[in-house]
Amino acid sequence: MSVAAQVVKKFINDPETVVPEALAGVAAAHPGLVRVDLEKQLVLRADAPVAGKVGLVSGGGSGHEPLHGGFVGAGMLDAACAGAVFTSPVPDQMAAATKEVDGGAGVVHIVKNYTGDVLNFKMAAELAEDEGIQVEVVVIDDDVAVQDSLYTAGRRGVGATVLAEKLAGARAEQGGSLTDVAGVVRAVNERTRSFGVALTSCATPASGTRIFDLGADEIEVGVGIHGEPGRRREKHAPAREIVEMMLEPILDDLQPAQGSSVLAFVNGLGGTPLLELYLLFNEVNGQLADRGITVGRSLVGNYITSLEMAGASITLLQLDDELARLWDAPVKTAALRWGV
Repeated sequence: MSVAAQVVKKFINDPETVVPEALAGVAAAHPGLVRVDLEKQLVLRADAPVAGKVGLVSGGGSGHEPLHGGFVGAGMLDAACAGAVFTSPVPDQMAAATKEVDGGAGVVHIVKNYTGDVLNFKMAAELAEDEGIQVEVVVIDDDVAVQDSLYTAGRRGVGATVLAEKLAGARAEQGGSLTDVAGVVRAVNERTRSFGVALTSCATPASGTRIFDLGADEIEVGVGIHGEPGRRREKHAPAREIVEMMLEPILDDLQPAQGSSVLAFVNGLGGTPLLELYLLFNEVNGQLADRGITVGRSLVGNYITSLEMAGASITLLQLDDELARLWDAPVKTAALRWGV
């Protein structure tokens, strides 16, 4: 016997206008910090372009907020392109954003490894270069859960995206060259690994129903940020066991030496309360200490989400002195702010 799909309630007016209405809210909430081009669906740093500074552009499908628009501002991104929910922006959007933030020193595109994003940013870079703008494109592929997925060839780009935007943004703010800033993004990607677990699915505004179903006692291990399936399904377990299961593939791939210092990022997927995220961080901190690894920097919260999915991801970045210094540098965005 078939069971009717459960409709998920949402605060929307019309599924077709969710993204532009949300962007209008961003503009209204953060005047002076960002300006929003509603026609092109761009969130732009209010003072862009900054003369002589390398510009940073990222973007992707909506539904992952605060990624990417919440990270536009001093010390981070200069522009973010918003696609429809879970759908890549188009090349014309990305090219327009690139032109808007070009201060004469070139522009770096930070691209999550999803097929649509990679292809469209590549085309946008070519369009910008045709107009004389130097562009460096760097692809993020830090997810160790699966080698290929429904949306990618190779690993997915997830938590490292936030870290790359912050660290490269700091280097750009300090006057780094196009090569310098792109190099920071590449270094972050090389030194970072992530893994996610879901307790529930999410529902897109257009469908209103869950993307996939999980049993009451099941978790999806290695889930993607669009609800893509992971490695396998497991029975729900205590947090310490789930963290151990998540850390194992991260550490096996990253292979940090004993005595290493890492930035530990415990990220909520949209529907997980901070109470539980901090509990997870406590487990991460303790289990890393047992392995002789120090948490030198940390980030806890909902920063790269999947609508209202209950779940979390763990991201570890192996730090050096330069990356730690860039992490500590001032940042002023809607979603990340310190030192200002």
